[in-house]
Amino acid sequence: MKCRLLHGLWALAAAGTLSLAAEAEKKDSTLAIATAPNPDFTDPAKLIEKAPETFKAQFDTTKGKFTVEVTRSLAPHGADRFYNLVRSGYFKDVAFFRVIAGFMCQFGIHGDPKVAARWRGAPIPDDPVKGSNIRGALTFAMAGPNTRTTQFFINFADNTRLDRMGFAPIGKVIEGMDVVDKINAEYGEGAPRGRGPDQGRIQTEGNAYLKKDFPNLDYIKSVTVVP
Repeated sequence: MKCRLLHGLWALAAAGTLSLAAEAEKKDSTLAIATAPNPDFTDPAKLIEKAPETFKAQFDTTKGKFTVEVTRSLAPHGADRFYNLVRSGYFKDVAFFRVIAGFMCQFGIHGDPKVAARWRGAPIPDDPVKGSNIRGALTFAMAGPNTRTTQFFINFADNTRLDRMGFAPIGKVIEGMDVVDKINAEYGEGAPRGRGPDQGRIQTEGNAYLKKDFPNLDYIKSVTVVP
C-alpha cells in the first residue's frame, strides 16, 4: 500500500513537472514567435503589424552598437512602420548615406534597388508632430506630405526648427549616442548640393554605387528588437 501511494505521489509530481515544463516551453514558443523576424522584407503589404506601445531596437553598425527607444504614441504610423522594418530584417547592409556634422545622419534606402523600388511605392500617412527633434531623436525623413517610406535620421544636435516643418520623431537614442557621433560625415550633403551620394542613384544602383564611389560610408549591419 505504501509503495503504491509513493508511486502515485511520484506520478503526480512527474505530471506536475511535465506540466510546468510544457508551460515553460509554451511561453518560450510564444516569446520566439513575438521576437522572430519576418524574412519577407520585400513585400510592404505584409508588414503591417501594430508596434508595442514602447520598444527598444539595437543597431549594430560599422562604428559600433547603439540602442533607440520608440514610443508609439509619439507617431503611431511611423512607429509601426519602423517596427515592421526591423522585425523583417530590412536593415541589413544599409548605408548612412547623408551625414552632416552638427545636424543629422540619414539612412534607410535599401542596398538592393529592387527592394528599394518596392518600398518607394508604399508610403504611410503623416503623423502629427508630438515629439521634438532634439539631440538623439529618431525621426522619419520625408519629401512632402504623406511621403514617408523607409528613410530616417538621427539628430546630432537640437534641431527643433524641424518640428514645425512636420518631421515627427518616433523615439530617441537611449544608449550609445557616442557611437552615433562617430558615423562618418566626410561626404556631407548629398548631390547636387554637396559632394555626397545622389539619392536617385542610390535608389536605382544601390550599394554597388555607394561602395564604389563612397567607400568610407558607414553601414547598418543589423537592427533587432531588444527582448
